[in-house]
Amino acid sequence: MNASETPHPEGAGNVAASAARPTGAPPAFSASGLGKRYRGNWALRDCSLSLPAGRVIALVGPNGAGKTTLLQLAVGLLTPTRGQVRVFGEPVGGDAALQRVAFLAQDKPLYADFTVSEMLRFGRRLNPRWDDDLAQRRLVELDIPLNRKVGSLSGGQRTQVALTVAVAKRPDLLVLDEPLADLDPLARHDVTRALMAAVAETQMTVLFSSHVVPDLEGTCDWLVVLNRGRVQVSADIDELVSAHSLITGPADSADAIAAQHQVVARSSAGRQASLLVRGTSAIVDPRWTTRSVGMEDIVLAYLRDPDAAALLPPTLPVLN
Repeated sequence: MNASETPHPEGAGNVAASAARPTGAPPAFSASGLGKRYRGNWALRDCSLSLPAGRVIALVGPNGAGKTTLLQLAVGLLTPTRGQVRVFGEPVGGDAALQRVAFLAQDKPLYADFTVSEMLRFGRRLNPRWDDDLAQRRLVELDIPLNRKVGSLSGGQRTQVALTVAVAKRPDLLVLDEPLADLDPLARHDVTRALMAAVAETQMTVLFSSHVVPDLEGTCDWLVVLNRGRVQVSADIDELVSAHSLITGPADSADAIAAQHQVVARSSAGRQASLLVRGTSAIVDPRWTTRSVGMEDIVLAYLRDPDAAALLPPTLPVLN
């Protein structure tokens, strides 16, 4: 369906995204000075962002951070108050951009009285790039009967049907707003696995928001953290993780150690202090130890400190 009309196995995402990653392609999504205001309140402000094509991109942030607003701006459902947005170099809102984008909202709008087959027919009539073979094959593999009414399906099955309709549009950019939020752990795993299989087959770029950070590890390879309406982190996940570490040592020397590093987060327990740091500065004091951290540690640390940032220099096209 058009964006304006759309009512893991461990490690699989990284493999799929690496295989799909093109070279020399324009950004899948780019924004410059982007802002969106509702009455007197800014949901987004001064956002400049460039997201590479061929990636599986996680968008995380607390409630009210502006995630849904950013996604809806990306697919043309909202108009910016300030700034501009482009998809693969095309202005969002034009037909050229909309044909390349599919959007699945959090409530996964489907017609409950339609059969699954009728939903596919509906998608086929709306989308000139529709791949009916792909849609039929996915649903057969997922064991979802085509003659069942959508309203009679389980939550996980409805999500799979909605995802199938989006993927069968053959988008270059698939945008998903909290697609896993209302699913149980098994259904989340099944949907994520199906999504990664679709990424591997179609080589599309995926941008999706989620509150379930553990579900993103091993699935996504680019991370965007949105906090208080601003982009706080945007980076390749492997590079981001390798650039951070947790150092631990005696609290009485923590100030001196902190002065030598870019400290993202700091905590203490009794006589011991822990610092999450960015960079590779050497630690001379032998009383201090270093260990690696995971993506969830990094996300939580940045969310707790909205003033901290880890941004790769944006490669933004010239927006006329």
